[in-house]
Amino acid sequence: MARPDRASGPGAHTGPDAPVPGPDRLMQIGEAAERVGLSIRTIRHYEDVGLIVPSARSEGGFRLYTEADLDRLAVVRRMKPLGFTLDEMRDLLVLLDDLDTVADGEHRAALVDRLAMFHEAADARVTALRDELAVAEGFAATLRARLDRHGG
Repeated sequence: MARPDRASGPGAHTGPDAPVPGPDRLMQIGEAAERVGLSIRTIRHYEDVGLIVPSARSEGGFRLYTEADLDRLAVVRRMKPLGFTLDEMRDLLVLLDDLDTVADGEHRAALVDRLAMFHEAADARVTALRDELAVAEGFAATLRARLDRHGG
């Protein structure tokens, strides 16, 4: 079975002069979670629902992740605040995988069209979030003005 790279275990060398991780380097779930800003529990949940599959398991059964796995987790992490469903996340991950493997042709053009639809949906959701933020900022400014008016 695959074994984790020594740099991912306890006492791993970290900091500005730490080795740059390679694409084939395996890391345990704790390091993966820290690198992508997700909890271990969340990563396990994403595995349970089929969004991510660890690239390997150690001899002791520990999940092992590669840079490509972290890229997938980062996609999911960026989709979540935009309100994409788990099914939509799964669809986009499959689409991205397909785009990486499909040669030119009609099928690839259809995949690019689907990617454009995801892009449009993300843009629309970002716009909606900006609108909500503007309302929230206006409310906070109103409260600040009232606080100032009342000597706070």
